[in-house]
Amino acid sequence: MFIDYTKIIIKSGNGGNGAVSFRREKYVAAGGPDGGDGGKGGNIYFVVDPDSNTLINFRYNKKYKAENGQNGSGNRCYRKIW
Repeated sequence: MFIDYTKIIIKSGNGGNGAVSFRREKYVAAGGPDGGDGGKGGNIYFVVDPDSNTLINFRYNKKYKAENGQNGSGNRCYRKIW
């Protein structure tokens, strides 16, 4: 079967949420903020295969979504950046 037209849905990943956190220690007068940033969302790359002559693979698998970035946490912990 030869397929030469198809619609696909592509969505990049959302970035992670940052964290609001304040450092509190017994012998430190002013702790201050120490929350970390969230990670970036994933990217999608569309690579063409020169040996493929039909779009049959895209007929049954139409949705492509990248992973989301991880959230930040306290103690200035930053999350995974893709």
